[in-house]
Amino acid sequence: MKIKNHLLTGLLCLFSIFANAQNGIIKGKITTSENAGSNSFLITLLAAKDNSIIKTEISGTDGSFEFNKLDNNDYIVAIEDDKYKSFKSQIIIISNEQQLISLPTILLQKTEANALNEVVIQKKKSFIENKIDKTVLNVDALISTAGSDAMDVLEKAPGIIVDENGTITFKGKSGVQVFIDDKPTYLSGADLEAYLKSLPASTLNQIELMTNPPAKYDAAGGAGIINIITKKAKMQGFNGSMNSRVSQGKRGQTRQGVNMNYLNDKVRLTGNIGYAYQNSFNDLYIFRRFKNEDLTTKSLFDQTSLMERRGQDVNGRIGVDYYVSEKSTLGAGVSGTFRSGKVSTDVSSTLSNASSVIDSTIFARNREKNRFSNAGFNLNYRYDIDSIGTKFTTDFDYLKYATETNQKFNNTVYQPDNSVSSESELLGDLPAKIAIYSFKTDYSRPLKDGGILEAGYKVSYSKTDNVADYRDVENGVEVPNMDMTNHFRYKEAINAVYVNFNTNWKRLSFQTGLRMENTDSKGHQLQSGEKFKRNYTNLFPTVFVQYKLDSIGNNQLVASYGKRINRPYFQDLNPFVSPLDRFTFYAGNPYLNPSFVDNYELSYRYKGYFSASLSYSKSKDDNAETIEINDGIYYSRPGNIGKSQHFSFQMTSDIPFFKWWRANFYNEITHSKFNSLLYGAPLDTSGTWWYFSANNTYTFSDKWSAELGGTYQTDIVSTQFILGARGSVNAGVRWKIMQGKGSLRFSVNDIFYGRINNGIINNLRLTDANWVNKPDSRYAALAFSYSFGKQFKSKDQHDASGADSEKNRVKE
Repeated sequence: MKIKNHLLTGLLCLFSIFANAQNGIIKGKITTSENAGSNSFLITLLAAKDNSIIKTEISGTDGSFEFNKLDNNDYIVAIEDDKYKSFKSQIIIISNEQQLISLPTILLQKTEANALNEVVIQKKKSFIENKIDKTVLNVDALISTAGSDAMDVLEKAPGIIVDENGTITFKGKSGVQVFIDDKPTYLSGADLEAYLKSLPASTLNQIELMTNPPAKYDAAGGAGIINIITKKAKMQGFNGSMNSRVSQGKRGQTRQGVNMNYLNDKVRLTGNIGYAYQNSFNDLYIFRRFKNEDLTTKSLFDQTSLMERRGQDVNGRIGVDYYVSEKSTLGAGVSGTFRSGKVSTDVSSTLSNASSVIDSTIFARNREKNRFSNAGFNLNYRYDIDSIGTKFTTDFDYLKYATETNQKFNNTVYQPDNSVSSESELLGDLPAKIAIYSFKTDYSRPLKDGGILEAGYKVSYSKTDNVADYRDVENGVEVPNMDMTNHFRYKEAINAVYVNFNTNWKRLSFQTGLRMENTDSKGHQLQSGEKFKRNYTNLFPTVFVQYKLDSIGNNQLVASYGKRINRPYFQDLNPFVSPLDRFTFYAGNPYLNPSFVDNYELSYRYKGYFSASLSYSKSKDDNAETIEINDGIYYSRPGNIGKSQHFSFQMTSDIPFFKWWRANFYNEITHSKFNSLLYGAPLDTSGTWWYFSANNTYTFSDKWSAELGGTYQTDIVSTQFILGARGSVNAGVRWKIMQGKGSLRFSVNDIFYGRINNGIINNLRLTDANWVNKPDSRYAALAFSYSFGKQFKSKDQHDASGADSEKNRVKE
């Protein structure tokens, strides 16, 4: 009986300990220096050990707040508000002996101006930060990005690979959408690459990588979204920065830019302008072996091409926000890009028989002049309904793209005795216009326990007009080439609604959303009279679950699911046939179907130091480049791949080895499978590949720091292609000058010239093909930057984000 009593007493004591350990309460009250009434504040409860967020609460209108059901631990109460100075409490201890803590009244002081040259203590940001629905890269954390462009920054991002055509893949998958400040670029391929190269890295703040974007984002982008966030001043006064960079590889390039900001109590003005001179080349070798039906060699084709590109671009952006009242903000923005350039391509092609005896040699002299212009206008309105963050926003966007390309192709065929057997000349003019209109409205309301409810609506309308005017020159007379001349118009309207909800409960964070999109499109080839129409409606759910394995949140599990869509890029729907030479043609495909992708991911995270993820995606009707050989002629065109699957494992680590040495590592192993019917033959390919990137930052003093990093990938299987292994090593050093307002940065890219693109093309009828493409990737760069002006802490700026996904579907 005594044993039973002791056992019962022990169990009651044990139960009491556990009950008390989870019944801690911290409460308090907030007042302000001007005794403003009816104010609610967002209060954050942090773990004292590492400042990780435990809970959030919203104070009552009388300023009172309470955190309950707390574990025994050390805590800090923090309050951030734009109108008041930040507040952080001393360490608060919840224990079995002290379960209820009543804080003294918290007095918040009104924010006062601070000059730029005052001492500011900041925590140095790491290159990589993990959040529940995204990975965030801090651009300024890398020395080698100074004076470079957005494309250079992306190529250094973990999990991102850019091929020689400018195609961006993310964690092994194509179909990624690129956004600028929550706005899609509507671009792809070489055109997207050119646009990103026109954006100075000095104007970039962060890059958000989202494999499963929340429902508030457009559903476009099967591989996810890359959202590039530009810098926006949040301080009063006039301030800005200027930067200049010169780089030298086998060719030289320059880039200059100026960013300026002005802010007072009623108006914010932001603007930047940049100029770049670009001079690059590609040395391309192509080999093709044509076979007989018995697979013996029929003939050989060798081709070398030297493509030289010279051009200049100017880009600018200006934005204004007018603070109508404490709650209302009206904003407008105008942006533009102009680029002009010339491309000179000299091609030598040799046709040989099976014994390598030359049959004929073709020399092609191709010249191209191109002009690209883009103008964008945004009008936005934000209404802050209350002080806890409830807000309503609307955005209207208008975007216009115009390109004009003039081509001239000269081909001369020589016999083995060097006699000329034929000559031809082809001229082409290809003007194109794209106009995009977009309107969206969003509502967001913070809830108790840190939850947020969001809902919104968006409508977009896009139209394209493309002309291909080709003429053969015969005896000095231009004769229309009706086989290649065409005129194509396309119109598309998308209506979308969404709802998104997230909340926190003890150690669990949960976010879910649903987006519905209706797409209506029409295409018309005026030359042939062919027309098509499509109308489809789809639901796109997203789910995120985060669980803290310990009370502080050092160890976390995150699971997510999302459904996405890849709509064809506007230019890929263009049916025009454009020649590279007499043996190689590029064509569009107006009959492309959208593809649908299901993405699953499970991650483990330890503090901010380490994360590991397992992901799986499956897609139907993937949009991808396909190759067809027909009578010895090479046709490249976009097509639908029936079924694609990707299995991937990724590891990311951010390790502070010493105070002066910090390192980031990224490892990815991916297995890809593709099954389809392609040009009447089955496509069944698969392969496993490895990608690794590393970046080491060394801080020697307040003035001197250095960086050493690199990437490596093994062979990648992608539909018909095997992309060969490649790697690069980069290094840089930074010296702060002029009392910290200026800096000099010297960097060397691809030191060992390992970023040479090469590969094999499979599934070609009776043909073997491979290529090697050598770019001007090894160069040294010297960059100078200088910050000027004064600034004072003040208001937030609305991030206009109307025409997000449509902009991503334009190729410049």
